[in-house]
Amino acid sequence: MSAEFLHSDAIAVNDVDSTDRLVGDFQAYSAWRGQLSQKVSQLSRWLNEQDLEDAQTQMRIQSLLEKLKDDKLNIAFVAEFSRGKSELINAIFFAHYGQRVLPSSAGRTTMCPTEILYDASRPPSIQLLPIETRLQNVTTSEYRRYTDEWTTTLLDLDNAEAMLGAFRQVGQTKRVPTELAKQFGLYDENDPDQRIAVGADGLIEIPAWRHAIINFPHPLLEQGLVILDTPGLNAIGTEPELTLNLLPNAHAILFILAADTGVTKSDIDVWRNHIGKAQGGARGRLVVLNKIDGLWDDLKSGAEIEGEISRQVQTTAELLGVPTSHVYPISAQKALVAKVQHDDALLDRARLGALEAALSGELLPAKQDIVRDSTITEVDDIVLATRQILTARRTGLQEQLEELSRLRGKNQDVVVQMMDKVQADKRHFEQGLVRFQALRSIFSQQTNQLMSLLGMDALKAEIARIRDEMERTWFSFGEGGLRAVMERFFKDTNANIARSAEQVAEIQAMMAAMYKKFSEEHGLGQVTPPPFSTLKYHKEMARLEKSFREHFNTVSHLLTTGRNRITAKFFETVASRVVTVFEVANRDVENWLKAVMAPMETQVREHQLQLRRRLESIKRIHKATDTLEGRIEELEEMDTQLLEQLNELDARHRMVLAALNTEIVRMAA
Repeated sequence: MSAEFLHSDAIAVNDVDSTDRLVGDFQAYSAWRGQLSQKVSQLSRWLNEQDLEDAQTQMRIQSLLEKLKDDKLNIAFVAEFSRGKSELINAIFFAHYGQRVLPSSAGRTTMCPTEILYDASRPPSIQLLPIETRLQNVTTSEYRRYTDEWTTTLLDLDNAEAMLGAFRQVGQTKRVPTELAKQFGLYDENDPDQRIAVGADGLIEIPAWRHAIINFPHPLLEQGLVILDTPGLNAIGTEPELTLNLLPNAHAILFILAADTGVTKSDIDVWRNHIGKAQGGARGRLVVLNKIDGLWDDLKSGAEIEGEISRQVQTTAELLGVPTSHVYPISAQKALVAKVQHDDALLDRARLGALEAALSGELLPAKQDIVRDSTITEVDDIVLATRQILTARRTGLQEQLEELSRLRGKNQDVVVQMMDKVQADKRHFEQGLVRFQALRSIFSQQTNQLMSLLGMDALKAEIARIRDEMERTWFSFGEGGLRAVMERFFKDTNANIARSAEQVAEIQAMMAAMYKKFSEEHGLGQVTPPPFSTLKYHKEMARLEKSFREHFNTVSHLLTTGRNRITAKFFETVASRVVTVFEVANRDVENWLKAVMAPMETQVREHQLQLRRRLESIKRIHKATDTLEGRIEELEEMDTQLLEQLNELDARHRMVLAALNTEIVRMAA
């Protein structure tokens, strides 16, 4: 892993080898995202140049561009130890460096959940969260905010040996008394395998670290790829962050088995409890049967070897309850060697290409659909709002043109009558504004009620109360009482979301009635307030509640001390996710409230402006300070400019839509 290679553009799109389709496909996705960002930026600049970008539009476009820039592709590698996880990551993503980047050897090399990513704002480094933090009921997500809690090692990109040495820290262990391991939730004396691992000195080996974050400037990581390496059932079962956050949010999960060990009971437990059942047929869940090179036998024919591999695939598929087409037999170790040595024949035999093609085919189209759906909604709303402004301006201009055209050849009395009519319209509209201000007051009251139902302070106070009650309940009423406390917590939070939905419906009905009234009385454009659904928050709460219920089953075999510790940690993770759900709901509601009121405010503002312009035009003609024909020509020129703006807006909208609907050009097999 030379310095020259680390700092080269070795994985630039035009240089991708034919065997590296996945790399090329990832870069094609990144290029599509970059092109989309460019078109959105061009739309924003044009709106600004035309003085059509108000503060809210500017904020929405900036938020959209930041989402596109920070877009991540999360791939999780899940397996029990010694299944070849690290070697597979090396083979897929790091073979370009000519040697192993992640340590890969017999036994366990990954002892804690490890995220591999790149954040340009931080130096290349490895951050390690000490295992002792498990004694605190604080999630790893919370610890991310406090860098001083992590042990950080800077990476020397010019020193290959130093790099490998730093990476090996992820696999560090320590020996501690069983009582301490029990407090960490890492020892169960009822497990015979763990009892055997206890030394004569009463100590047992445990991971030195709870979580690792590797910040590494790999070209794909720079484009937003995030790799999650998980160390098996023990970590998944005892680190709730994985169960409730990292794995559910992964866009793809590769579940790795080994042909030499077959499907073990712990493999089946991981699949059924944390991947297969939890994800329920979601895209991007792939089963990898690794180490098929162990079945290569010089004394057997190719057909016999192929038959043995096919039987392993069939057995694996039956045990996991998946189609055989979802099981990918490979040899990660041979694939890595083949890529490093440019041995195409060996690479074909290792079968990594089929897995890479499947991963790309599952992950990228699904991710593109997500980005496309969220972007098109925002862009359509922004363009629609801008078109309404321009259309309102044109309508006002055309009304003025019609009025002034009727004044041709008329005497001053007619001009006075016309001025009186406009002034009467203005007074009538100002009376409507009184109702509008009253509406704003009611809208503000209902908004406050809505936000109180989703209030963060009240939620955090409720979590603190539940935390205290859980501690008392555990010792007073045991598991049954604890379950009741948690059920009430979920019931109360869901009830708040349900009541907020009712409040949203009231606001929507009120605004729809007001839009209709203003449209009938003053000719303002009829607008239907945008819909808002709380379903996704209910679904996330249901998922968290289901995970918590299942948690009691997965830890019921532990002793009271260990179960109490893990359950407390699980609650903190659930609480953290509930807070996140409410934070998202707050942002969504705030944006929706702006989207509901903004069109009305814009139309009222534009109508006021047009009334003033109409009155001013007639006054100027009445005072003979301006010729009638000159004013008509001026308005006609302004109308032409507005029409050009509308056409240009539509053209720029089509450019964004064209970028959105462009399919990723994937590399040929």
